[in-house]
Amino acid sequence: MEDVLQRVVAKQEIYELSCRYSRGLDRLDRELLLSVFTEGAYCEYGFINSNPTLFVDYALNALSNHIANQHMVGNHLIEFEGEQAFGEIYFNAYHKFETGGINQDMIIAGRYLDRYEIEDGQWKMAYRSERVDWSRSEPSKDPYFANAPKTLLGERQSDAVYRRDNRCWPE
Repeated sequence: MEDVLQRVVAKQEIYELSCRYSRGLDRLDRELLLSVFTEGAYCEYGFINSNPTLFVDYALNALSNHIANQHMVGNHLIEFEGEQAFGEIYFNAYHKFETGGINQDMIIAGRYLDRYEIEDGQWKMAYRSERVDWSRSEPSKDPYFANAPKTLLGERQSDAVYRRDNRCWPE
């Protein structure tokens, strides 16, 4: 039973790596993104294949010109082999950006193929590859927020998620 419980805990820790990875991309948080990788990790995306530092700098530079991003992870299959684990994680990545004076929506759907190792007592990504299954782009059609100016919108590095003092009733 103890081994089963350890695997469940390990799977949750590994799942949270993908959640932190997504937050790091969406909030343009370089340190958070780098924290999910092992020291000698490798990132294989096709358009960039490198160590995590080069990948993170490339990704944040590309996303910094976007109006908004949201990376969502879904199906999360983790398989263990000794002291390593291998994952297939489905994702949907939404990107809003302006081109030619028109806001565009682009959705990329695919899977991350990962290898995880324990480093300094924590599971981390030793390898991450993105495999794209489909994508869609079209002009944005989101007039809702123009008609709801008091909507609390997500932000990048100053997003409310980085604060804990704002999660209570005002006095």
